Amino acid sequence: MQEERTTTTATTAGARTHARAQHGRTAETMRFVPAQSAPRHLLEQLPPGVGSERVTWAEALAFGRYTVMPLARGTRVRLVDVGGDACVHAVLYRAGAAHERLNVADTVKVPWQAYPGTGHPLLSDAGRLMATVVADTSGRHDALTGTTTLAGNTERYGAGSAHSASPAGRELLTLGALKQGLERRDVPPSISFFKGVRVERDGSIRFLGSAGAGAAVELLLQLDAVLVLANTAHPLDPRPEFTGTAVELLAWRAREDLEALADGSLVDLGPEHRQALDNTEHDLAARSYA
Repeated sequence: MQEERTTTTATTAGARTHARAQHGRTAETMRFVPAQSAPRHLLEQLPPGVGSERVTWAEALAFGRYTVMPLARGTRVRLVDVGGDACVHAVLYRAGAAHERLNVADTVKVPWQAYPGTGHPLLSDAGRLMATVVADTSGRHDALTGTTTLAGNTERYGAGSAHSASPAGRELLTLGALKQGLERRDVPPSISFFKGVRVERDGSIRFLGSAGAGAAVELLLQLDAVLVLANTAHPLDPRPEFTGTAVELLAWRAREDLEALADGSLVDLGPEHRQALDNTEHDLAARSYA
């Protein structure tokens, strides 16, 4: 088989024929372009009344891989831990103003809640609301311990570079940042979904693991933003093997949800969440001539 492929691709014409023969084929994990070509089971996750024409992003992200996507204000993003062993590390940058980015410390401190769940605001370092967790069936997330590092993965798994068999989260997030013209120093601490932790009374952090297969979390973006995701091991995962499962991503235009969030009918807004929302809307109004 290898000899046959080498023969068929030994010339430019043969390589072109081989490449064109791959058109239309799908893999278990991939980005679906156009997004409406995603598998039926993904599109069926859209809310009632939302058609596939509103889908802007559909992807199955393998464990050990990263993805990056610029998304418009009013986009709703659904992440599903299909196999029950994903761990998705996320950072957000404001589109067109990447110096403003997710601030995990304020995301925990300002709403007085260390454990993200439905209704939790994701705040920027300028005190603005970047996104809100508007649905969650997992309850196993982490805004305290960050992601894995090159040194840590090398010590535990024997390698940690982005293209190794056990890539560290920070290395993958850095690749996503580089694609936005940023540098390694521009990668802030991340929040992770689908692997939870709890702080014990003595101050130690206990790893909770996953909520199981099929758990989902949904984010509503308040700003035009670039979302960078890395599906890789949690830094407190005690298993000696680098192991995990894919995550499915689906995003659609949901600007009506911005109004529902503002009037409190989508999720309950605490006073700190409301202030961050007002900060964002004030900034957007000041920038608009409309």
